[in-house]
Amino acid sequence: MAVLPDRVLFGAAYYYEYTPEYDPRLRPDERLKTDLDLMAEANFTVIRVGESVWSTWEPGNGRFDLDWLRPVLDGAHERGISVVLGTPTYAVPPWLARQYPEITAEHATGRRLGWGARQEVDFTHPAFRFHAERIIRKIAARYAGHPAVIGWQVDNEPGLHLLHNHGVFQRFVEHLRAKYGDVDTLNREWGLVYWSHRLSDWSDLWTPDGNAQPQYDAAWREFQARQVTDFIGWQADLVREYARPEQFVTTCISYTRQGVQDDELSARLDIAAGNPYYDMQDSLLLPDPTPDDHRQTWKTTGLWSMFRTADWMFSSRQEPFLVTETNAGAIGFAWDNRPAYDGQWRQAAWAHVARGARMIEYWQWQTLRFGAETYWGGVLPHSGRPGRVHAELSRLGAEFDKAGSLVAGLEPDADITMVHSTPSKWLMEKHPPLATADGEPDPAAYDRIFDPFYRGAFESGRQVRIVHARQLHDPLGERPGTTPAEAARRHPVLVVPALYIAADSTLDWLAAYAHAGGHLVIGPRTGYADPEARARLEPAPGRLTEAAGVSYDEFSNLAGGIPVHAVPGSTLRLPREATATQWADGLTVADAEVLAAYRHPHFGRWPAVTTRRHGEGRVTCVGTVPDRALARGLTEWLVPSPRHGWHDLPDTVTATTGTSPDGRRVHVVHNWSWAPAGVTAPVELTDVLDDSAVRAGAELELGAWDVRVLVAS
Repeated sequence: MAVLPDRVLFGAAYYYEYTPEYDPRLRPDERLKTDLDLMAEANFTVIRVGESVWSTWEPGNGRFDLDWLRPVLDGAHERGISVVLGTPTYAVPPWLARQYPEITAEHATGRRLGWGARQEVDFTHPAFRFHAERIIRKIAARYAGHPAVIGWQVDNEPGLHLLHNHGVFQRFVEHLRAKYGDVDTLNREWGLVYWSHRLSDWSDLWTPDGNAQPQYDAAWREFQARQVTDFIGWQADLVREYARPEQFVTTCISYTRQGVQDDELSARLDIAAGNPYYDMQDSLLLPDPTPDDHRQTWKTTGLWSMFRTADWMFSSRQEPFLVTETNAGAIGFAWDNRPAYDGQWRQAAWAHVARGARMIEYWQWQTLRFGAETYWGGVLPHSGRPGRVHAELSRLGAEFDKAGSLVAGLEPDADITMVHSTPSKWLMEKHPPLATADGEPDPAAYDRIFDPFYRGAFESGRQVRIVHARQLHDPLGERPGTTPAEAARRHPVLVVPALYIAADSTLDWLAAYAHAGGHLVIGPRTGYADPEARARLEPAPGRLTEAAGVSYDEFSNLAGGIPVHAVPGSTLRLPREATATQWADGLTVADAEVLAAYRHPHFGRWPAVTTRRHGEGRVTCVGTVPDRALARGLTEWLVPSPRHGWHDLPDTVTATTGTSPDGRRVHVVHNWSWAPAGVTAPVELTDVLDDSAVRAGAELELGAWDVRVLVAS
């Protein structure tokens, strides 16, 4: 059984082979010793190695060089630094591409990706699999027994491309044949009578390049993600043949990759791991200056979105996770250089730990002097001399050493639980319900609906847990599903925005959750379609109409914001600036209470927010995408008092809480500002980092860009 150390692992990806001094023909030089000594000075406890250099492991077909890494592992072990060893399958050597051109990935049928980047390969192709398996087995056999190796990372940031290769498409056809049995069933389930798409034979199925049918798109994206999951699971199984029982196996996920379904993928691994990159400097300020319409990409902008990514990583397995890559220096490329202000590395790292991170690992140790990431800043600059980043991280490493096992594997608190749907997100990328400001379809529509609810909770000082829809009642692996009654106790408020694709069983489970005592909050587009992405024939929100006490047949995009006000007598309190954005459902009330309405001559006929008692619980329906003010007002109505217990916090301060594996309550308090701030301790606390006692009701001082880590006494 895989075992992680009872401390937060702390370190960086290390590529000695990238340094100017590295020469495979020579004995290790002083650079390696210097690097490892500097890591030890910074209290590093882990490095990641080996995943990017297949051509170093295997310079030619069948010609292996496996010993070059040994000095790195030996030197790390001598200094008490553990190692995560990666399989190099995401970066294919030129000789393999030259000798097997048929493995080149196609991003449209017959149109190959060019070489010179990474992940240009059809990883399902038998020729690639043969060579990948051979190098994996060579590396694993050589180093699984090394005492420095505590875990394995298979591949790296999988799912970059959707594969359109002939073999992949033929397996897609076979997958459909196995699922539906015959073309008549597929014709019926997909509605292929439309536009004369009825198939007479399986060979009639068209390739995905020009497809416009939502049912096809839903099946194609699910199939593509399954190829990634199977590939990573295949590698994990190979490594486990050699790994010691205590070594873990993972992969590092870039959570916005189009080929990834993170809950399925992580089920094949021992622990989830991801790469949260975030804009630094003023992007971490509170109050948050990030515009509402800013589109999040592989890196996030705004403090709320950094927390959202951490909660997303926890959601993969509903367990603590590893940060395999994150900001060391500036991230991005030559035109985007914004390294952190003093203190921000500490803040971000402690924020991730507070939300469940068991490892903080930076990318990378030394800034590269060549390649596409020359200006992706490492712990050391191009000169290789320790500077401000090394000094800041050394302080952080000492803090993790001091905190010890207390903060390793925290179970983060949640006031609100949000349900995430990757299949709904995929479909909305191709068939978005929202438009951009210039009227074009918005491929980020799913996040545009989901994120305002998260951001409203965050800006209200409430903590959020994210769960995948399937984790509620149809989990992967051996874990039992959560009963509605159990969920009502564990997740008293369940917010479900944009769950467009939903099985009847999921909607029935949600209704039962509310009946058992939970507060179910339904957002726009939830329950509208079935698992085949077919619009339901009954009024929306489908099987939840009776529990919600409302239904709708009409809906509209909004060209601009519409003011929303709480109706007289409502228990909901909204700021004057509360606004509905982008979408309005024409909610028709059967027996629900109206909480809020639109101020508009047309849309004012419909409520914006309704609520209804259902059994022991409640169902609230939000018929629009809320702006910040509306989302904050809704959150404060849903959860009048945050679980963390801190009150009257300045608008630059956040409080995050969780439970240590030994049961102790941990409080992490941040000041995201240049101005010092003071907060009042809600209970007796002890500062974990300096052992000082903090009395309940005492004033706790926070400096500029500061963080305090506290444990309840």
